[in-house]
Order: sequence, then C-alpha cells, then structure tokens
Amino acid sequence: MAEPYDVPIRDESIRLGQFLKLANLVESGSEAKPLIAAGRVRVNDEVETRRGRQLVQGDVVQVAGHAARVAAEGADDGLPW
Repeated sequence: MAEPYDVPIRDESIRLGQFLKLANLVESGSEAKPLIAAGRVRVNDEVETRRGRQLVQGDVVQVAGHAARVAAEGADDGLPW
C-alpha cells in the first residue's frame, strides 16, 4: 500500500462515499457505490461495505493501492498561524 495522504474535512466526520470523492479516489458517487458493495474499499485495513460509514480524523481509506487519511481542516497546512 502507498503511504496515505491527508485529506482535510470541515466537520468532525464524513461518510465514506463522500470521502472517496473528496479524496479523488473515485470520480463520482455512482463509481463509489459498486466499489464499496464489492468489498474493494478498506477502512483502517478492514473491508467496508457500508457507503454511509462515518469516518473520523485518523481513519485511513484504501482503494486499488491508493490510500487517504481523514485529517482535520487546516491540519499541517504549513502556515505559521
């Protein structure tokens, strides 16, 4: 698996289907649904089949060898303030 990259979210949690689009792991929700249903998406190294699964900061999502981590908005943005 590739090293996960951080994807900031605005709220405390986000649904798996939404996160896949936000992280550019899929192009659309219609692409996410069958991937999830087929068991091809992993959350924290476990197969996840629920599109509505709530993700929180620190969760790692894997699809087809790519990985993204849920991060707090503004986390590690390199700005001094």
